This record gives sequence, structure tokens and C-alpha cells, in this order.
Amino acid sequence: MARHVVLDEECCIGCGTCAELCPDVFEMDAEAEKARVIRSEGGDEECIEDAITSCPSECISLGGLMQKKSS
Repeated sequence: MARHVVLDEECCIGCGTCAELCPDVFEMDAEAEKARVIRSEGGDEECIEDAITSCPSECISLGGLMQKKSS
């Protein structure tokens, strides 16, 4: 079981900080001019924590537990 990355896209102001800090998990959606999660199962936890604490709109969080799919 792992926690998943949650980004409130309604709240996002499109600053791009999360995508710069953690490009394996976030990217900028050029059309919407907002960030989006591209890897909800997460990645480098330090990187994700940096993105969470650096988000000026406080739009990023770690959600509840999610079951990993079996390989």
C-alpha cells in the first residue's frame, strides 16, 4: 500500500514550481496553464515533500492509501 499524490487543479495558479522540483511526478499542462500529476503513485518522497511545501497555493497533498497493482 502506498499514498498517492493529489493536486487540486482548481486551486493551482500555474506557477510551475512543482514541475520544476519534481518532474517525474508533475508536469505543466500548456493548454490549461496549470500543473497536473503524471505519476499519482508518487516517486522520490523528498522531492514530493519539497513540492508540497513550496506550492504557494497549497494545492498538493498526499492522499489516502492506494493499493499497488501487482506486476
